[in-house]
Amino acid sequence: MTTDSVPAGGDPRRLLSEVRGLARRVRVDQRVTWFALLVLATVTFVGIPFDWYFLVLRCVGDDAGCQFSRQGVLYYWPPALLLAYAAIAACYVRVARARGLGARVLPYALTGVALTVLFTAAWVAARLYFPSHPQTAPLPYWVLVLDRLVAPWGTIGVALLVLARLERNVALLVFTLGYLTVALVPIDFGWHWQGQDGTVFLPQQIINGTVLLLGAIGFALAGRRRR
Repeated sequence: MTTDSVPAGGDPRRLLSEVRGLARRVRVDQRVTWFALLVLATVTFVGIPFDWYFLVLRCVGDDAGCQFSRQGVLYYWPPALLLAYAAIAACYVRVARARGLGARVLPYALTGVALTVLFTAAWVAARLYFPSHPQTAPLPYWVLVLDRLVAPWGTIGVALLVLARLERNVALLVFTLGYLTVALVPIDFGWHWQGQDGTVFLPQQIINGTVLLLGAIGFALAGRRRR
């Protein structure tokens, strides 16, 4: 047995701390969270004219109310989201390779693709079911929340939760939970559209896109300060 002291540089606890610190810096260096949020914000804003143009409004009688079908959700959102996730994954891979690192974005991209397929199937099923099963009473609140969750703006948030887990990014997790609250409750900040029935969806979609855009700006500024 030796009683020689271990040099400070060889302290196992210190070495472990340094390794963990290096791993954390590598994860932070790989993050391009701002780009993901910017792409998703762009997709949300570009979808507005598609949702408006392909919206079908049916009104029967004076007091029966109106039913509307957002067909643009099916025409625009599936290909738009698939392209968005492909662009985000490509950006993460490019940044990782430029730094000589491996990218861990594939689970996020695959989750996004799976959720896109899920919401497309759910909305097609709803379009086939509801015309022959008209609702005579308002749907329960939990059904409306579930509907928003499987809608494009809801699946965006669910996929971002996966990205936050992959990046171990607490800031992104907090942001995503806030975004999902805004999109699912929904929270319109008192903005009630006074236009035609065909544009009633505009305030919430603009708010959702604005939240994503502000998040992109915030993460970009935070990343610049770290450098």
